[in-house]
Amino acid sequence: MGAPMNVVADDALGTDDVVGLLERLRNREVSPGELVDAARGRLTAAAQLNAVVTPATDNLLVNDEGPFAGIPSIVKDNEDVTGLPTTQGSGAVRRIPATNDSLFVQQYRALGFGVLGKSSMPEFGLTATTEPLQFGPTRNPWNTDHTVGGSSGGSAALVAAGALPIAHANDGGGSIRIPASCCGLVGLKPSRGRIVMPERMQGLPIKFATQGVLTRSVRDTALFYEHSDSLNHELAPIGPVRGPNDQRLRIGLVTSGVHGMPLDPEVVGATEAAAALCEQLGHKVELVDQPFGDNIGRDFLRYWASLAAAITYGGRFAYGPGFDAGQLEPLTRGLSKLFASTATRLPNSIRRLRAFGNLHADVMNDWDVIITPVLGYAPPEIGYLSPGLDFRTHIVRLLRFAAFTPVDNVAGNPAISLPLGHSATGLPIGVQFSTGFGQERRLLELAYEIEEARPWPVTSPTGSSE
Repeated sequence: MGAPMNVVADDALGTDDVVGLLERLRNREVSPGELVDAARGRLTAAAQLNAVVTPATDNLLVNDEGPFAGIPSIVKDNEDVTGLPTTQGSGAVRRIPATNDSLFVQQYRALGFGVLGKSSMPEFGLTATTEPLQFGPTRNPWNTDHTVGGSSGGSAALVAAGALPIAHANDGGGSIRIPASCCGLVGLKPSRGRIVMPERMQGLPIKFATQGVLTRSVRDTALFYEHSDSLNHELAPIGPVRGPNDQRLRIGLVTSGVHGMPLDPEVVGATEAAAALCEQLGHKVELVDQPFGDNIGRDFLRYWASLAAAITYGGRFAYGPGFDAGQLEPLTRGLSKLFASTATRLPNSIRRLRAFGNLHADVMNDWDVIITPVLGYAPPEIGYLSPGLDFRTHIVRLLRFAAFTPVDNVAGNPAISLPLGHSATGLPIGVQFSTGFGQERRLLELAYEIEEARPWPVTSPTGSSE
């Protein structure tokens, strides 16, 4: 059995979350340079996790302006950072340094975050584990034999191990919430339009992907979105969220799998325990059947496969003339073949996916919040979801593992994973809370209340960092 890994040390970062570090910076108990030095030391100690694809040079490390000035972080390897290559987790993309920051990275750095490098991800974010064949698997700091989830797996590993207090993540089908669940973190996928979307998503017929962060505490997540609101104006601001709300909510509990997929009893138990806690806190909870039907899963898979086909046949236009489709992983090639066999059905799938937001809004007329599992089972061992597997085997395992999260990407509404359960072997299990479009405040207030009632560990267990 793999050992846990925790790199928290007696250094400038200590055991503080972002809010705690900002207070110490204001009081001049630590300096930005000291925080960066401590983070760099911890990243070195966490090398076994294989979570950093490209470290940054010194000129990217410290930012002395913005509300998060002095806080070290990292950017997922599907966003451009000036001077660093953007590989998308793929050997098909040449390692050419970017000449400009992406729109999101410009905003992230404007908030004050120092960028210490690029974090690992699966090839083009196409699966829910971070085991790219080009770079090797990223390991879970709760048990290094197990997956961190994906696609923001490197960021999750570094925050969970205590190497960084916060890290960039993005989510096109669960890629914030899945690694949050696997690594015991707080992972909020915001509403569509809350934060500037990835540039490569802007021309697509359906815009699933949203930017965000992974943190250890609700207050860190709330503070990030409070300040991000000042940079984006598509939605009404969330505003400051400092604690729970007195309003009691109508909560629907869903414990049935999508498409009848079986759920691990440990996952069901964690979800039911979270619902029971909400009842104890005075909220009204009712068990409901899966409210969104089965078409959503099939339609999402067809659309996802079309993206893989676009990468396969048009990658050189998106990623430069050095793009080599011959280096694509078996999973990406398998998804492309799946698209070829189902292409005639894609227009109807797109039509239903575009209309899904209205169906979701109708369901949310009956509930303030819906509770579901994040995943179908606890984080499996590395290799179980390898992109090198037989394609059909991978897809069957993936659909059972990560069928719940895409619903919220299609609808565009916010959803959050909170670390409220553990498997019998001690691996984290997240529970998902989702709500109506633009209602992040409701989720954050509920998350504060749950965190106060049932605190969770702030990092992975102490283990070897050798």
